[in-house]
Amino acid sequence: MSNRRRYAVAAPVLVGVVVLLAFGSLAVGARSTGPDVVWSALTTPGTADGDHLVVLARLARTVDGLVVGASLGLAGATMQAITRNPLADPGILGVNAGASVAVILALALGVGSLPGIALAATVGALVAFVVVYAIAALSPGGPQPITLAIGGAAVGAGLTSVVAAIALLRPAALERFRFWQAGVLGTRGVESVPGVAVFLVVGAVLCLATARTLNQLALGDDVARSLGSHVAAVRVLAALGAVMLAGTATALVGPIGFVGLVVPHLVRLTCGPDHRFLLPLSMLAGAALLLGADIVGRTAAPPGEIAVGIMTALLGAPVMVVLVHRRVRVRL
Repeated sequence: MSNRRRYAVAAPVLVGVVVLLAFGSLAVGARSTGPDVVWSALTTPGTADGDHLVVLARLARTVDGLVVGASLGLAGATMQAITRNPLADPGILGVNAGASVAVILALALGVGSLPGIALAATVGALVAFVVVYAIAALSPGGPQPITLAIGGAAVGAGLTSVVAAIALLRPAALERFRFWQAGVLGTRGVESVPGVAVFLVVGAVLCLATARTLNQLALGDDVARSLGSHVAAVRVLAALGAVMLAGTATALVGPIGFVGLVVPHLVRLTCGPDHRFLLPLSMLAGAALLLGADIVGRTAAPPGEIAVGIMTALLGAPVMVVLVHRRVRVRL
């Protein structure tokens, strides 16, 4: 079956899965409701019904799951493409750590608006990504998967210590940062998403617009140049888009790891390595994965719940171990 035909099958299936999980996210929790109640709450939101209020209260985390999951899935697939590294992920490459430092700095300096925090997170994520890539590029053999992972771990550890130092100096910022750092959906409400929509839209457009050229980059820089591609410009634009997505997603709900690592590998199993299909499907699969992880986290330890950032780590860490152990060489 051709990649195009696989895509024609996988896309509607994933759309259906995302819709079902979105309904499940609205229905499942400490007080579960039926699909009819969910539909009634969405179509008649002004009704002062207890079940309706419960559903609408869950709407923010459902929207966050859709937006953040899609952003991280697309960012991860793009990072794996531009680095030709099957282990690339916003968390592994230090992007989340860079965003975290920028966020706590912004909080310590009194920045309260979400767009301001999102801008700070994007800048911090971009700086961290550039540093990690530079470390890997200067190592013997260039930016290989293992050197990128090690560089990301080193930069992440250093930035984590910076976060701890700022938290000690500014206890007031620590209170807000500690809850944010766990990776929790829906803490800011539905109205927070439009405030960062411009970052998400621009980042997604930059990534999706480079899909055809990313296919050429997978053949090697020399081949891509011979085909007329501007390799450096494409890498910069794609990296900027991926960092904007990852940084904004981190600012919105906190650092959530491994979604960008796991999702592209799962999608390649279904539609192959063609980035024209891989990137949009990674958005759908990322949204599905994050919504599913959030639903499991809500129901796994009643009456409490497990933060979605912890659930994705429980899923993604074993996958990374398998990839490293088997020395997977995925054709990006």
